[in-house]
Amino acid sequence: MRVAVVGAGVIGVSSAFAVKSVFPSYDVKIFADAFSPDTTGDGSAGLWTPFLLGDTPAEDIIRWAGNTHQWFEQFWKAGLSSKTGVSLLPVTYVTSDYEDYVEPIWVKFVYGFQKLSNERLQRLSEEHKCNYKQGIQYITYTAEPVLLLPWLMEKFVSLGGEIERRNIKMLHQLAEEGYDLIINCSGLGARELVADETMTPIRGQVYRVKAPWAMHCFLANDDASCNYIIPNIHSVVIGGTHQEGDFDRSVREKDSKHIYDGCCRIMPSLKGSEIIRAWVGLRPGRPRVRLECESLNLSMGKEFKMIHNYGHGGSGVTLCWGCAMDVVEMIKNLKVPELNSKL
Repeated sequence: MRVAVVGAGVIGVSSAFAVKSVFPSYDVKIFADAFSPDTTGDGSAGLWTPFLLGDTPAEDIIRWAGNTHQWFEQFWKAGLSSKTGVSLLPVTYVTSDYEDYVEPIWVKFVYGFQKLSNERLQRLSEEHKCNYKQGIQYITYTAEPVLLLPWLMEKFVSLGGEIERRNIKMLHQLAEEGYDLIINCSGLGARELVADETMTPIRGQVYRVKAPWAMHCFLANDDASCNYIIPNIHSVVIGGTHQEGDFDRSVREKDSKHIYDGCCRIMPSLKGSEIIRAWVGLRPGRPRVRLECESLNLSMGKEFKMIHNYGHGGSGVTLCWGCAMDVVEMIKNLKVPELNSKL
């Protein structure tokens, strides 16, 4: 069985690793024009929190996000944090939008979830010169792709997986080259690769700064702006933007000022931090995540199978392992030979 995985972001690499782990006799190869540290995911902070998922069904989000959270928990308990980029982090989320606030569906997976008291909200509002109406706090994981991706790739290759730097233009070419199954994890590239016009870039601009004293994640949705501060192991990510339909990958001064001023208002000590770099990435937005199997025909009536796994918005890290497990289950349901599950 020959399997081609298209895409080397966190969705593609986790899917390839899962498939090769469960079906060790399969020949699995990742094709991509960019690998870590040059993927969109490498610029993200890797915070586990479902975000920008459109109308993706709640039951799917819960399943995928829950399985991924448990996966990160295994890394944490196994002492693999420094290798995989997994950290346990306290999070505070506040919003000035009182009427539209709904308690998240994923609260059962995080640790110590609770709503902020009115007294706490008032104190934060005064400190930040805002008007927060609702707030929650909890503890969850970050899994930094800049560390997680190389670790997963190393494990994948050690199992016999292969990689090839190649810009795939048409998926049926891989079928004509003899691949029995194609797993499409092309992210925003699905706009051209499978002509999915529902794919939309969601532009994100961030700073990475040196602020080792920052050990608490803060997410603020204020009337005037949205900002976040997410500590990573070697830096702190401050942001941010989510501009839909925007393909511009250049750093904008206006956005930089919004990020810096907003985050320094929340945490004034950031004014003393060293700016490492500014970065822009395009999240793969879609009305809902596409995770499904499709059968296509080649010339002479030959059929090949494809599994689509893309459109994860701002939640690639949050959903990656849960979606990879669904990919594995889809392969089992294809009733292909030589199944040998080890997970």
